[in-house]
Amino acid sequence: MKKQRHIFKTILKVLGFIVGIVISTFVGLVLFLTITEFKPNRVTMIPLEKTVEKTVPKNKKLTIVSFNIGFAGMGKESDFFMDGGKQVFPKDKELVKKNLEGISEILQTIDADFSLLQEVDIDSRRSYNINEQNFLNEAVFKTPSLFATNFKAAFVPVPFPPLGKMHSGLLTNSRYDIGEASRVSLTVPFKWPIRLANLKRCLLITRLPIENSDKELVLVNLHLEAYDDTGGRETQTRELIQLMKKEYEKGNYVIAGGDFNQSLFPLDKLPFELSKDIWKPNVLDESILPDGYQLLKDETLTPSCRSLHKVYNASSEDMVYYIIDGFIATPNIAVNHVETYQQDFEYSDHNPIVVNFVLKD
Repeated sequence: MKKQRHIFKTILKVLGFIVGIVISTFVGLVLFLTITEFKPNRVTMIPLEKTVEKTVPKNKKLTIVSFNIGFAGMGKESDFFMDGGKQVFPKDKELVKKNLEGISEILQTIDADFSLLQEVDIDSRRSYNINEQNFLNEAVFKTPSLFATNFKAAFVPVPFPPLGKMHSGLLTNSRYDIGEASRVSLTVPFKWPIRLANLKRCLLITRLPIENSDKELVLVNLHLEAYDDTGGRETQTRELIQLMKKEYEKGNYVIAGGDFNQSLFPLDKLPFELSKDIWKPNVLDESILPDGYQLLKDETLTPSCRSLHKVYNASSEDMVYYIIDGFIATPNIAVNHVETYQQDFEYSDHNPIVVNFVLKD
């Protein structure tokens, strides 16, 4: 009997020791993440390298592209755990490089005056620490681009294996002179401790002087909240509209583009079905747009995004598609054409969307 009691006590001690280690590790991790949490200012100015001397012309056709490149890790071979898939990382560094090369070729073909890219990694474990901004500068733009961080964490502890180090954000490039650029923080819907290793969404604001004018072309690069059901995404949309209104009231020309993570069409108008078991976007509420503001979307209903619950197979009946990428423009911008470039999700889970426009007198 004494022997049994001794064994029982020993087991309790071992269990207590293990529980203590688990609790200590958890507390230590939370403390580490709290100390290292990315806490950006409301507005952060972005340094400029002046390499272009051309000012934006009026009454001349201009092109702008928005492209969520999925950190070059979300091509046709990939699924993703947050969408119901299994993958945490692309299988290897070579796959990321292959996707980056394909994305570069697409951007070169489009040859836009202005490029707004989302999910660009500059030092993340998930993309094997490749600086994708540098890669794209050298392969496509040939001039410096602007970067605004919206996801920075020393260690993301989920899932298993954990995502680890993360540094990702928005990238904007222009072939015309940039007068000023800034990172503007958006509302963070997550509370402590969830917010510690989560995204801190923002707008990348780029101001460009206009030829023979005291007004500016204001470009807004955005990627709004995705996995949130607290209303954060809708709050961020209203913040975007308020910023656009202030700029337009100054007489500036404003065009905002990116991944809204909201359907730009009513769901019952889409030519493809959504799934009850897979992420379903809310519909962007066009009633919040001021009079004359334009929601720019591809009326051919070409999908701009696919679900990552499984690897891509165009002939599969259970693929899920969305139209969540587009632009909003102020009334003083004349839009000639909006087109989603169907790339069959070869290198990203998104297709690029291109707008041809003119600044009106």
